[in-house]
Amino acid sequence: MAPTPTPLQPLIAVLGCGWLGLPLAQALVEEGYAVAGSTTTPSRLLKMRDAGITPYLLELGPTLTATDQDTLHTMLTGARVLVLNVPPSAAKGHYVELLQPVYQAAIDCGVRHVLFVSSTGVYADEPRTMTEDDALAAPDANSELLRAESLFTAPDAPFATTVVRLAGLIGPRRAPGRFLAGRTGLPKPQAPVNLIHLTDCLGILGRIIRQRAWGRTFNASAAHHPTRQEFYTAAAAHLELAPPTFVEEDTLGKCIDSELLRQETGYMFQFDDLNEAMKYC
Repeated sequence: MAPTPTPLQPLIAVLGCGWLGLPLAQALVEEGYAVAGSTTTPSRLLKMRDAGITPYLLELGPTLTATDQDTLHTMLTGARVLVLNVPPSAAKGHYVELLQPVYQAAIDCGVRHVLFVSSTGVYADEPRTMTEDDALAAPDANSELLRAESLFTAPDAPFATTVVRLAGLIGPRRAPGRFLAGRTGLPKPQAPVNLIHLTDCLGILGRIIRQRAWGRTFNASAAHHPTRQEFYTAAAAHLELAPPTFVEEDTLGKCIDSELLRQETGYMFQFDDLNEAMKYC
């Protein structure tokens, strides 16, 4: 049975217990937090319950059914921290509308802190280093994601939100060697790679909750930024797969800087070297 919440161990609601959210919820339970979690997959409910997570079956949408609305409010009632881990791909082009009911439910249920799991897709693909201040709604940036961030970080929001913009995700069942293996005619061979291992995702999100580092925006990426050609060729070889081939061009791309996260939280990446990280995927 999950421990009873106390001021030092608030009930945490993890909205979206998938590839990232489920191990995060499990890790928080192991640390002694009382955790509720949602999934859209009925077969996952028992696994969540066995891990000590209070499970909820919930399908988000711009307009929630009465059942889903009740489920969302029940899940958030008593929660002090909401981990919002719903990828934009789930919204089919209407991300802000998808999250609007969550925003209102968080207000209604008295949530105090939101940890918004975002993406470095908010940055334009320009050949320069991107810090947290460089997120502009450019044509090739994910403006829907920026709008969603702004919804939860608005000055009049009754809770404090920290946004974590994760680089490309790698880890168990997401081996980078499979991403481009065997593909041909790929662009930007010299562009920098921006990735982060699941282990560091969990470590960073847990650190923010423990330190109560609210009201901030952080980039989260390994410090190692090899070129696309160098890294994905080596990653395919590691799995003994056909290497990708690239066109000859010198076009570059963005490079994600996560120094602010490192300085303010003191987090030490376990997989700052992507060549090492690929061995644990």
